Order: sequence, then C-alpha cells, then structure tokens
Amino acid sequence: MNKTVRIALVALLCVGAAACSKKQEVKPQPQQQETQQEAPAQTGEHKYTAADLDTDACLKVRTIYFDFDKDEVKPEFQQYMQCHAKFLQDVPTARMRLEGNADERGTREYNLGLGERRGNAVSSGLQANGASSSQISVISYGKEKPVCREHNEDCWSKNRRVEIVYTAT
Repeated sequence: MNKTVRIALVALLCVGAAACSKKQEVKPQPQQQETQQEAPAQTGEHKYTAADLDTDACLKVRTIYFDFDKDEVKPEFQQYMQCHAKFLQDVPTARMRLEGNADERGTREYNLGLGERRGNAVSSGLQANGASSSQISVISYGKEKPVCREHNEDCWSKNRRVEIVYTAT
C-alpha cells in the first residue's frame, strides 16, 4: 500500500508539472513576461526560514483531512504537503510530528490503526516531495482527540485528519 501511494503521488506531481508547463506555453506574450518575472518564487528558488512557519500562507495549513474510512491523502492537500516538505529540506533542524485522528465511529483499536495509516500516508507524501524521514514522527490518537463532538457528518469530517505539529525548527 505504501509503495502504491508513493507511486500515485509521484505520478500526480509529474502530471501537475506537465500541465503547468503547457499552460505557460499557451498564454499570450505579455502574460508570459509577467509569469517569467514571478518564476523565481514559484520554481523553488525561494528558501524557507523558521520565520516562514508563522507568515507563509501555505505553511500555515497544518491539517490534512481525509474521507470516511480512507487513508489516502486527497489531491487538494498535495500543494500543502509540497510546501511542508520544502520547509523540511530548507530547515534541516526542523522536526515535525504527524498526529493521526479518526471520527468516533469504529472501535478504539480500529481508529488507532486508521489514524496511524493516515499519519503514515502524509509522511510518505512528504518524503516523496523530498522531506527526510528522520525529521518526521507519526503518532495516532484514533478517536481520542476530537475537535468536534457532535454526532453528524459535518462534525465527523472535521475529526478525520492529520495535524502537522512542528516540534523543533
């Protein structure tokens, strides 16, 4: 499963990169010049610092949500994982803990396992984007740390998550 998730993430990144380059080729000349001026920040030449954790909009997103009974990272969270992976690359002293969570449905044991699988999925995604495994630890809280205590789908969807907690920078 981990190998499958990694392959899928790499494939998504390759498709995304190809799509972006095609979009730039189709734009009229004036817009291409604007894109070229913005390119250094978008191409990864920007180097993160510890101060960026509190100021960078991408790094401020520290919760990855999951679908019911799933441990695959949703495509809409890939960009945030790329930012956090780049931060870990740029700040080698940084360490993070991935806290996997589940909603209240299911047994305690099942939800602890699901939370761990979700944390490992995020860890694999970060590593696929260049983060070092030595900077990442995973813990599962299962259903023990809900952010919402109501008994409905809207609330449960908020509890199906992995929280990114930086423990050192």
